Amino acid sequence: MNLKPEFPVAAPIADRPVASPSRTRRGGRVVLMLVLIAAGLGSWWWLRPGAEQPTSRVRTAPTTSVVSAQANHGDIAINIDALGTVTALATVTVRSQISGQLVRVDFKEGQDVKKGDLLAEIDSRPYEATLAQMKGQLARDEALLKGAQVDLARYQGLSAQNAVPHQTLDTQVALVAQYQGTVAADRAQVMAAEVNLQYTRIVAPLDGRVGLRQVDAGNYVTAGDANGIVVITQLAPISVLFTVPEDNLQAIAARLRDGAALPVQAFDRAGTKGLAEGTLQTFDSQIDPTTGTIKLRALFGNGTRALYPNQFVNIRLLLDTRKGVTQIPSAGVQRGVPGTFVYLVNADSTVSVRKVELGVSDGDHVEVVSGLKPGDTIVIDGADKLRDGARVSTRAPGGQTGTQPAAPPAGGNRRSAGGSPT
Repeated sequence: MNLKPEFPVAAPIADRPVASPSRTRRGGRVVLMLVLIAAGLGSWWWLRPGAEQPTSRVRTAPTTSVVSAQANHGDIAINIDALGTVTALATVTVRSQISGQLVRVDFKEGQDVKKGDLLAEIDSRPYEATLAQMKGQLARDEALLKGAQVDLARYQGLSAQNAVPHQTLDTQVALVAQYQGTVAADRAQVMAAEVNLQYTRIVAPLDGRVGLRQVDAGNYVTAGDANGIVVITQLAPISVLFTVPEDNLQAIAARLRDGAALPVQAFDRAGTKGLAEGTLQTFDSQIDPTTGTIKLRALFGNGTRALYPNQFVNIRLLLDTRKGVTQIPSAGVQRGVPGTFVYLVNADSTVSVRKVELGVSDGDHVEVVSGLKPGDTIVIDGADKLRDGARVSTRAPGGQTGTQPAAPPAGGNRRSAGGSPT
C-alpha cells in the first residue's frame, strides 16, 4: 500500500535555492532610495510657503492675573479716627425770675435769637405800683433825715454854749443815724423794685436757637417753674466731644504745646459724608481708667448748621503730615515668614518678594522707609496665589489690563512655582 504523507515535507536545506549576494545589495539600495525620497517629499510638504506649522508642545508657566499699583513720592497724613458726640457750648432754660401773668410771647419756635432779644413779657402793673410805693417811702424817710440833721446842727451849736444837755445832743445824733439807715434801706428797696420791673421783660441770655415753647400767654408763671418758658441752645460755634486711646495723648499734647492748630473733620454716622471742619481745643485733665481713653474737645464754626447737639459723628483728627515720603497702597503689604514684604512686578512680568520697612499709615496708604523707590510696581490684589518668580498679567485698579505676560524663553521648558513665599 502506497501511503503519501498528508502534508508536504519541506525540502532539505541543501536542496533550497540560495539568493545571490549581488541581488541582495541591489534590493537594499532601492529601499534606501525610496526612504530618502519619501523624507524629502515630507520636508518639502511641511516647509512649503503657506503651510501651517505644527503647534508647539512646550509647556509654559501658568499666568496669574493681579491688580498692580506704583509706589509714589508724596505727603502722607497721620490721622486719628474716633467716635464723637456733638455738644453745645451753652444750653439755657429760660425761666421767669418773678411771678406774674404771662401777657406776651414774642418769639417763634426754632428761630435764631441774639442776646438781649425780647422773648416774653409778664404783667408789669403790680411791679410798677411796688416801685412807686418804694420811691414814696424813700422820699418820706429822706425828709425825716433832713429834719433830724437840721436839729442836730442846732443842738451842736447850743451844746457849745452849754445851753442844752449832752444827753439831748447824743439822742439827736442817734436819731440822725437811724434815719440814715432807713434811707439806705429805702434806696435798696427801690433798686429791687426796679429790677423786678425789668424782669417783667424776659430777654434772651445768649445767642442761639430757641426750641419749642413750654408755656403759652395767659398762664401764671413763677420762678420755680421746672420747664421754664423755652430752651435756647447755642449752635454756632459748637463743640464735639470724642475719645482717643491714651497712647496718642503724648503726641497730641506735644503738638498743642508747640502751638499747632490741629484740624478736625466731622463725618456722618456712615463715615462717608463730611459735615464740618474745625480745630482741636483741648483735652481732659485725666484718663478714664476703665477704657484707657482720654476725652478731647473740638470746636466747629457750624455756620451751615450741619451739627446739632447730641448728634453722633465720626471724627478724624489730623495729627501731623509726613512730607516727601515713598508711599504705597496698604493693600499691597504682605506679612509672612520673610517678615513684612511686597510682591514686586519685574520687567519680564514676573514677581519677586521684596522685604520692606514701613512707617506711618493713613489707612489707605502706608509709608515705605526702605525696600522700594518711587515708580516700583507692586501687587495690591491677587497676591494670595503668588510665589517668588510667578508669572503675572497686571491690570489697573479700574479693571483694564496693563502689562501683558512676556513670551516664554526660547528653547526652554521652565515652570514657575505657585503659592506664597511662606
